[in-house]
Amino acid sequence: MKRKAPDSREEACVLCRRADSDPDKYGEKRRQDGLCAHENCLYLASGLPVRGTNELGANKFLPADIRRAVKRATRKRCYVCGERGATISCRQKGCKRSFHFPCGCEDGCVSQFFGQRRSFCREHRPEQTVQVQQDGETSCVICLEPVEEQLSHHTLVCPACRHAWFHRGCIQCPQCNDRETFLWEMSAMGIRVPLRQPTWEAEGAFAELNERHSRCDASRCLSARGREEAAEEGPWELLLCCSCAARGTHRRCSALRPTTATWECDDCAGLGTASSAQSGPATSSSSSSQAASSPSSQAPASSSRAGRTGPERRPGRSRLRRRSQHPYSRP
Repeated sequence: MKRKAPDSREEACVLCRRADSDPDKYGEKRRQDGLCAHENCLYLASGLPVRGTNELGANKFLPADIRRAVKRATRKRCYVCGERGATISCRQKGCKRSFHFPCGCEDGCVSQFFGQRRSFCREHRPEQTVQVQQDGETSCVICLEPVEEQLSHHTLVCPACRHAWFHRGCIQCPQCNDRETFLWEMSAMGIRVPLRQPTWEAEGAFAELNERHSRCDASRCLSARGREEAAEEGPWELLLCCSCAARGTHRRCSALRPTTATWECDDCAGLGTASSAQSGPATSSSSSSQAASSPSSQAPASSSRAGRTGPERRPGRSRLRRRSQHPYSRP
């Protein structure tokens, strides 16, 4: 028996009389002029013309046309559930079967979402004709569960690469890039592949990834308007760490010059270990000053540096230089 609306508050589709709300199976529900209908029921209803597209590119159906389609369907009985109101007819010549779209899905009927929008009953539905043979036990490349040993309504193969097997409900082919061949074959098998963004992106599940850090994290912020002030230029321009972009500072709060284009936070620059490396740079600095006052000492210093293999490593110098550029940053 056909399922009725589980909740009286849920609107039922005027074409299939079901209140199911599964966009992946029935399409989105459309409401206009007091009518509610599944998108797929509208698209596949026999004799229901498409009146162009709206501003979003979706097919337009006039309420008067929908009402006429509903009236015509009252004379047709669904061969699956036995109730009247079947709006879809099998397009095989000589076949007089009609069915509701949800009933057809449950019985294995095929509806093609392109061209003349033809539908076929279980007996006359198209099947894949590609010549292919499995190599031992084969699993669905999507869910990794076993598939049938041969092609069927529920087991399909990619017509381009002929290596990717999958269940009808798991449809997609990640193993080849022949998008045109794959989509055409799947559409002919009655599988609609909507051209839309992933639902998780449409619902804003990753919206936080597009957020930009927008506050000064200096140990002492000097802005009178607070840490959230972010001018386009000048002393209160907010610079983000060039390595992590998770911390920021005003130019003045870190004593940055107007010509400074990049800034790196303490965590990324490693300034937390600067205190343990001060003895090395300090000795190096005093040696340099002695060399400048005594010309005779320059030659041995140069010769000693020349005798070393590889460049001289001074890990503390870059950290002290960065420290002098932003003395107000958090240690």
